[in-house]
Amino acid sequence: MKHSTFVAVLLFLASAVGALTAAWLYIRRREKELDEYEQLLFSEDFDDEPASAEADVDAADEVQEPVDEA
Repeated sequence: MKHSTFVAVLLFLASAVGALTAAWLYIRRREKELDEYEQLLFSEDFDDEPASAEADVDAADEVQEPVDEA
C-alpha cells in the first residue's frame, strides 16, 4: 500500500470518528435540554389540576363578604 493511500484512509477514518463524536455530543446535549423541559412541563409548580371543593368555597366566601367603607 502506498504511503499516500494509507494517509488518505487514516484521514477518512479520523474524520468519520470526529463526525460521529460530534453527533453523539449533540444528541446527548439535546436529550438533557429535553429532559429539563419535560421536568418543567410536568412539575408540580405548574399543576393545572383544580383546587379542592372546600378551597373553592373558602375563596368564594372571602370574595362575597361586604366591606364597610365608613
